[in-house]
Amino acid sequence: MNVRNIAIIAHVDHGKTTLVDQLLKKSGTFRANEDVVERALDSNDIERERGITILAKTTAIYYKDYRINILDTPGHADFGGEVERIMKMVDGVLLVIDAFEGTMPQTRFVLKKALEAKVKPIVIVNKVDRPNADVEKVVDEALELFIELGADESLLEFPVVYASGLKGTSSYSADISTQKDTMEPIFDSIIKYIPEPKVDIDGSFQFQPALLDYNDYLGRIGIGRITRGKVKVNDNVVCMRLDGSNVSFRIQKLFGFLGLKRIEIEEAQAGDIVAIAGLQDISVGETICDSNNLEALEPIHIDEPTLQMTFSSNNSPFAGKEGKFVTARKIEERLFKEMQKDVSLKVKRIENSESWIVSGRGELHLSILIENMRREGYELQVSKPEVIIKQIDGENCEPYEELQIDVPEEYLGNVMESLGPRGAELVNMINTENQVRINYLIPSRGLLGFMTDFMTLTKGYGIINHTYKEYRPTKGAQVGERKIGVMVATDQGMATHYAIEQLEPRGTLFIEPGVQVYEGMIVGENAYDMDLTCNVARVKNLSNMRSAGKDNTVVLKRPRKMSLEIALDYINTDELVEITPKGFRLRKKILNTTERKKYDSYRKNNNK
Repeated sequence: MNVRNIAIIAHVDHGKTTLVDQLLKKSGTFRANEDVVERALDSNDIERERGITILAKTTAIYYKDYRINILDTPGHADFGGEVERIMKMVDGVLLVIDAFEGTMPQTRFVLKKALEAKVKPIVIVNKVDRPNADVEKVVDEALELFIELGADESLLEFPVVYASGLKGTSSYSADISTQKDTMEPIFDSIIKYIPEPKVDIDGSFQFQPALLDYNDYLGRIGIGRITRGKVKVNDNVVCMRLDGSNVSFRIQKLFGFLGLKRIEIEEAQAGDIVAIAGLQDISVGETICDSNNLEALEPIHIDEPTLQMTFSSNNSPFAGKEGKFVTARKIEERLFKEMQKDVSLKVKRIENSESWIVSGRGELHLSILIENMRREGYELQVSKPEVIIKQIDGENCEPYEELQIDVPEEYLGNVMESLGPRGAELVNMINTENQVRINYLIPSRGLLGFMTDFMTLTKGYGIINHTYKEYRPTKGAQVGERKIGVMVATDQGMATHYAIEQLEPRGTLFIEPGVQVYEGMIVGENAYDMDLTCNVARVKNLSNMRSAGKDNTVVLKRPRKMSLEIALDYINTDELVEITPKGFRLRKKILNTTERKKYDSYRKNNNK
């Protein structure tokens, strides 16, 4: 059986997973009567709701006499570490580019990783059926990107296939009228241009996990490509650890991939992408090999976390009322379980407390963990994200990101004015009709709290993308704190129509009548740059006098609703987000109004 190993890489939302759907369907991998949902590889509920791939997925199809192993990779910058590791498992990539949007920041990132790994790229211009698609311009942009990234001359004549993942059509021509209901041009290009794995089947066994999965019964499961030899279930092998130690173990289970299924197999050979179980704490980058020939492969680089948050057990007045798992022990178990399969996540318990410092690759990375825990029944509270400062050559350094913004011309001035104090350096600006694309280099802390401002400044018309670049020396003042004040409840009880009506002229409410509140809970945004304490549970005093306006019906404004990411972005360092299975609340760290005022006064005097 001839084998081809490929990864599908692209900027977020350029249609990778939808394209994989079509490759699976058009290859005949599914039965004719099999019911297959759209974006079948996005199996997680959050992936399906948000339309993003969070974890890399492995699948395989048969086409003619070939077995094609396909890895669908995440497109968001927070999960870019997986893209890097996957390059160790494949010999080629399908670089998917949206026919309208063209090359984007993450396109550059994933292509750079592919070129560094020296794998063969095929460009797929996707969504050719989109209105205003300009396929020729996109191919020119792709060529410019290859040249800019220093691609070898042999790669500049890259093959191009034009496709519509949504409609399941493709062709070799830029002319949309040549599109046919088939994926054969993509399959044939894979077979023609992607080399077969350069491996030694007859040598001694050698394997390196690049991805991890976790099973309560088997522990960690290492997923990777066999680089040499053969392996069978029950074989005794040695794991060469990253710290230089060795440990022997038996292969308990061996899994292969076909379509959407992970299937148990009895043996595999060099070139196959498999999952191996048998060592509870197997880790990415270790080498599994024959006990008679201990030879370690080059370790795989794992991106370090750049952002951290404090997770704590819930201590609000409503603690334990809505969650199933509320104790520190349960939360800790869940966090350490997540660490077993996510090598980019770090968890450290804060001594003598029910709190943990959780470090990850970005806000989305950590917010998805929080959302998963919330849906599983956990109750906790989390702090504002903050960047991780590193000591490099005796100097404090912080993470920097490449920021790309597409915005209508009329909002450009406001956006640039907002980015100035955040330490952003303008790199490039391109005008196209009424749209402007601006590129910045910005410290990651400068992006904290910016998303909410950005959506307000551009009235929702702006598009923002950012990707991690590198650590640089820290400079400039602290940024990322919200400038505007909030309304904070002083009493516990149920919010009333009367109280909210009185508060509406003072700012924007986050709650509506009937919602239970407690002292220290944030119930709205003040119109000024100071916090406002208020009693939203106040009821109107009854009297036997008829009010002149009694018969007038007052319609309240709709409260502002926030997503979890916006809530984490919104809070300041003296605030928390309380997470429960029923939703989340914003609150002050110090709930008692008097104590909080004393603390704020002390902090203000000491900062002078």
